[in-house]
Amino acid sequence: MKKKLFFVVLITVLLVMVAGCAPGDVVQINTPAPNTQAGTPAPSGQINVPGISIQISAPGPNLMVNTPDAHSRVAGILMGIWHGIISPVTLVVSLANPDVQMYEVHNDGSQYNFGFLLGVAIVFVILGALAGSRRR
Repeated sequence: MKKKLFFVVLITVLLVMVAGCAPGDVVQINTPAPNTQAGTPAPSGQINVPGISIQISAPGPNLMVNTPDAHSRVAGILMGIWHGIISPVTLVVSLANPDVQMYEVHNDGSQYNFGFLLGVAIVFVILGALAGSRRR
């Protein structure tokens, strides 16, 4: 029963990701300027907790999307899958060598991002299957 539920959730997540990566119109949301009153702080993207201040921000646009690298290549979905699969090793190597990056900025956008996340998911599914088979 758990395996069926896991696969249903996995398929649902993958379908949502594919639908989110589908080409189409870009939606732009414009929020109105806050109407601050006396004693009401304006939203700044910062959370203040006693003793800690956390800055919250969303990632910005990648200015290198669809621009070729030094070898005239743009990474696509297959390179995204490969980079996602090797990302744990790349993370460890990047800690020792700052010239090594986990993510290719010269990519084709949504398809590369989807491939990267799919590659990372493949790694976790394989590790989970291996850990599950050892428990029995």
